[in-house]
Amino acid sequence: MAATTASSTSLELDDFDRKILRALQASADYSMADLGNLIGLSHTPCWRRLKRLEAEGIIRGKVTLLDARKVKLDVVVHSGVIMQGHQSEALEAFEEAIQGIPEVLECYASTGNCDYLLKVVVSSIEHYEQLLNQTLRQLPNVASINSNFALKQVKYSTELPL
Repeated sequence: MAATTASSTSLELDDFDRKILRALQASADYSMADLGNLIGLSHTPCWRRLKRLEAEGIIRGKVTLLDARKVKLDVVVHSGVIMQGHQSEALEAFEEAIQGIPEVLECYASTGNCDYLLKVVVSSIEHYEQLLNQTLRQLPNVASINSNFALKQVKYSTELPL
């Protein structure tokens, strides 16, 4: 999924909208009848609200979440990237290049000790070492990368606190 920028205007959400969004964050498998019953609306008003939330871009898509361990991608690395410079062309080149690396699940421009924070998922430390040396360090304008390996996942959620 491509990165998105924050909109300058936001849609006002009422209690029913928030109930729909909370329910769908927990499970996108609800039938419209079940979703309506859960939040206290009949089928048609619930469907209209859902379509509006989709049209406004609040609902960006529906996905299936996988268990990384069961597909043998259970090494999580948080990598801090420091850039050689901060010219807009250099940053844009890095940001464009990072989009094509499937092991990088998330990338944030940040403040503090590094310019970008990456969440990387791989099958082994050796896999990460190969990715680091052959791909990440070769990205445009990268000066250095500091890698931190997660020991265990204490909390994981994809649900926004609505």
